[in-house]
Amino acid sequence: MAIESSTRLLAEKLTAERETFLSQWVRTIGEDLQGRLSMAELGRELGELYEAILQALGTGGLDGRGERYGEVRSLLIELSRNRARQGFTPTETARSVFALKEVLEPSLTGDQEGARAYLQFARLLDDLGLLTTEAYVRTREEIISSQAEQLLELSTPVVKLWDGVVGVPLVGTLDSARTQVVMEKLLQTLVDSDSTQAIIDITGVPTVDTQVAQHLLKTVVAARMMGAQCTISGIRPQIAQTIVALGIEFGDIPTNASLADALRQAVAEVAKESENDARGLL
Repeated sequence: MAIESSTRLLAEKLTAERETFLSQWVRTIGEDLQGRLSMAELGRELGELYEAILQALGTGGLDGRGERYGEVRSLLIELSRNRARQGFTPTETARSVFALKEVLEPSLTGDQEGARAYLQFARLLDDLGLLTTEAYVRTREEIISSQAEQLLELSTPVVKLWDGVVGVPLVGTLDSARTQVVMEKLLQTLVDSDSTQAIIDITGVPTVDTQVAQHLLKTVVAARMMGAQCTISGIRPQIAQTIVALGIEFGDIPTNASLADALRQAVAEVAKESENDARGLL
């Protein structure tokens, strides 16, 4: 009965002083955000949230995890995702909910019944505030993951160097995830450009250990399965010494000290292939 009484009191209070509470709520959050979000946009977001909370109070009590609060949770998740994309902090995002407690406190804590209702409503807002933080964190993780994938794509370009010749200039560490991206982009470019020669340039790879060599070999094997001949260029003296010291075997894979040498060799191979094809047609 106490909960029902508190719910009824809250619903009546929020309805009777809607304009006052909402304007104070918008003003408080607007001051926190220091003009980084327009008051019109802020008023729309908080207005929809206020109405959803009021409706849930009238039908679902104070159970923020109940079915009646589904619309409230949806609005908060959307708000949190927008704040994360706009660059606001988790604290600023959670404050969008918690500030409502500050707005309601003076009007509800004047007597025992009002104070009881306020405390119960404050617990509800605490739960909803935690929900915004969880949604914010998930969105930030998605953004970071997406940015990492985009950076990975940018850091592993496959370029056409000549008719029938493509190149993969590698810079930085070559790990399993990056190897997969290189392999996929190389194979697709070989198909799209109808190339038969591929040059993997490791001039920008700081060190070549056994693991890096295995990644390179996987890429070469995949390209060969597509009918392309692979050459590894950028074998500097230090890299050559490391490869020998580790006992790494590249087998019959052609290697060159520079990209220029590898390109010259690849172009010659393409010319030879074209000449052979022409002879075959005669």
